[in-house]
Amino acid sequence: MAESILEEIFIKRSQQKKKTSPLNFKERLFVLTQDKISYYDYDAEKGKRKSLKGSVDVEKIKCVETVHPEDNAPAERQYPFQVSGSKEFWIIYDEGPLYIFAKSDDVRRQWIHKLKHVVSFNKDLAQKYHPCFWVDGMWQCCQQEVKQALGCQVLETKNGGFFSKGSRRKSRKPLPPTPEEPPRPQPTTSSLITVIAEYEYTPVSDQDLELRRGEEYTILEKHDVHWWRARDKNGKEGYIPSNYVVEAGNGLEKYEKLQIHMKRQFLFLSSQNKDGGFLVRDSSKAGKYTVSLFTKGLGHYNICTTPQGQYYLAEKHNFSTINELINYHQHNAAGLVSRLKHIVSNEVKNAPSTAGLGYGVWEIDPRDLTFIKELGTGQFGVVKYGKWQGQHDVAIKMIKEGSMSEDDFIDEAKVMMKLFHENLVQLYGVCTKQRPIYIVTEFLSNGCLLNYLRDTLKHPSAIQLLEMCKDVSEGMAYLESQQFIHRDLAARNCLVASNGTVKVTDFGLSRYVLDDEYTSSVGSKFPVRWSPPEVLLYSRFSSKSDIWAFGVLMWEVYTLGRMPYERLSNTEIVDKVSAGFRLYRPQLANERIYSIMTNSWHDKPEERPTFQDLVLTIQDLLYELQEEGN
Repeated sequence: MAESILEEIFIKRSQQKKKTSPLNFKERLFVLTQDKISYYDYDAEKGKRKSLKGSVDVEKIKCVETVHPEDNAPAERQYPFQVSGSKEFWIIYDEGPLYIFAKSDDVRRQWIHKLKHVVSFNKDLAQKYHPCFWVDGMWQCCQQEVKQALGCQVLETKNGGFFSKGSRRKSRKPLPPTPEEPPRPQPTTSSLITVIAEYEYTPVSDQDLELRRGEEYTILEKHDVHWWRARDKNGKEGYIPSNYVVEAGNGLEKYEKLQIHMKRQFLFLSSQNKDGGFLVRDSSKAGKYTVSLFTKGLGHYNICTTPQGQYYLAEKHNFSTINELINYHQHNAAGLVSRLKHIVSNEVKNAPSTAGLGYGVWEIDPRDLTFIKELGTGQFGVVKYGKWQGQHDVAIKMIKEGSMSEDDFIDEAKVMMKLFHENLVQLYGVCTKQRPIYIVTEFLSNGCLLNYLRDTLKHPSAIQLLEMCKDVSEGMAYLESQQFIHRDLAARNCLVASNGTVKVTDFGLSRYVLDDEYTSSVGSKFPVRWSPPEVLLYSRFSSKSDIWAFGVLMWEVYTLGRMPYERLSNTEIVDKVSAGFRLYRPQLANERIYSIMTNSWHDKPEERPTFQDLVLTIQDLLYELQEEGN
């Protein structure tokens, strides 16, 4: 084995060799020798290198340079010195750029210096390079869409090394030492944010801080978007889930028992069957609120504002705050079909999921899991409902050996845990130190959307059906924004919460299936009925193929769970869909709803909308339906 020149643990960015490859970041042990730069999986606990993940021949390296951080990058990559102390550099070789994030500027300089020395006599050294990242099919610095495109910034060579033009040293006199970074200033009292807890939170680790609903907390750090460091009124500090609190001052969070951010509350309202039951929720229009009131049916009243900033439901009854408005209409109908008699709330039962079971929780001890009942059998094995540490509801997928590429999944699971949205089923962690491995996720009591449509939902309203589609579109819009492709979107891969919220699950898992019948587009288990022509014919997955599947999922919703192309075989579907055949309009879908489906089924992927487009279209339709209901 060749003698190593340098060894270091870095974060490596995926090279996205295929357009459908998701962008991800992984810790690897990098080893530089005279001939190669290699990177390995690494066991941090034992301090040992594991399997070789890749290597680059030194003779193929054309350039070594720094690279500018991306705009709007997450904190750990946008301000590396603040989060992990990382600095980026890249290596250009025959297959494209390899992006590496070092732990400090000193380490980065050491590796760049050594690499430039090692490759100094290579042939065809680059004359130009790209100072910004290649992201989503484009160079961010010059907007060129060809990965092999000539760089846009000139490099000059001197004494066998690389230097950016304008940065060449004019003398051999050593540079003065880099001054030490001054300590980060502590936030002043005036700069701290005060929040109010909307939900109770019980700490699950020593790093967490307990939340009591309605109490105020001071936010000290927001370095992790999902877990903020906070201080309570007694001076105790720890991490809290950021989605359990709201910033103080908007006048609504103090109104006890009103859960504004729960989209499906009016379905719960109907289930209570209480005349005069009401709640306040987000309107489909940003920044607006609606009062939903149950009498003989559901009524929806938009809270309006006067030019002077006062609130009203009925004209001539204006109030300075929403609290005052609600208090008034609890005693006076004043234009409403009924006064507001009963505040309806699911309270703690419907607290949102957190990004993980606690700050920093990733590998779950199987001894902390209690198995309660079997929920069913999926592609990878048995799924069970259980408890974590005896109190938190979880779903546990027990992965059947041989069904999944386990090592690849485990590498990706940390990335998938960072995907967090109210319309995605949250991955809480994994148990990988025994076989079978377990995947632990959020538990949703109403089960899969397909069974919910077929067996549970009775006489749904137009708003109910469209809200389900809106939930899925918002979860998928988030995945789209993260450059993450689902590949198997269907009603069977969505779950329904106790309050009716629909969440997308199993996103990206199809990449790890080892079953030939599933992974081959000619296999009997392949989701042919949800796949567009480019997937059926060429296996080209993208966010646009997810759009097609979403159109089919909408069709499932509006037929209450019927099988798409129910009278056709898979072979017939491939032939007919490729020739332009499409699903018919469901009886419950009007022409505008059906047009959303058909727009998702364009032959050409580029003519299909984005998920963000779909969210806006569905939001507008929902608003119109709610207005008609008034």
